[in-house]
Amino acid sequence: MLNLKANNELKRWVKTLFIALGLALVIRTFLFSPYIVDGASMEPTLHNHERIFVNKVYKFEQFKRGDIIIIKGPDENYVKRIIGVPGDEIEMKGDQLFINGVSFKETYLAENLKFAKLQGSKLTEDFGPIVLPKNQYYVMGDNRLKSRDSRNGLGFIKQENIIGKSEFVLFPFSKIRNIK
Repeated sequence: MLNLKANNELKRWVKTLFIALGLALVIRTFLFSPYIVDGASMEPTLHNHERIFVNKVYKFEQFKRGDIIIIKGPDENYVKRIIGVPGDEIEMKGDQLFINGVSFKETYLAENLKFAKLQGSKLTEDFGPIVLPKNQYYVMGDNRLKSRDSRNGLGFIKQENIIGKSEFVLFPFSKIRNIK
């Protein structure tokens, strides 16, 4: 009798553990996942080795200009900011971004712009105008002097290569914050 009771208890534990592992796998695969920032291309917004929380559900909505996203690359994943959305005409002149002919303020670049000017250089080289095709995005890092992005290697980003939108920094714990 005791052996049968212990056997039933073991079956319940195995069943509970199996369900918990299955739920964790589904959540991580389709809903939310942590990622590690690798490199300085998004500084000062994100820093090397920070762990960020990525919303994969967002993938089924339309991404917006300014969203910080995770991109699936051929060899590695990238964290970048969306600058242009499908149909946009984008152009960069004198460190000023123009979207559809209208000047667009990039307030998140203030610190890096000051640094570039101290060095006597532009933060972002002039380009464009470029018109973005359907279902493709133009991305750049916030640290434009140290970023591999749509300007120099990644090209336009297809919507199906976007893993999700970053929501907040998880680690280090002293720097937990929402990403805007």
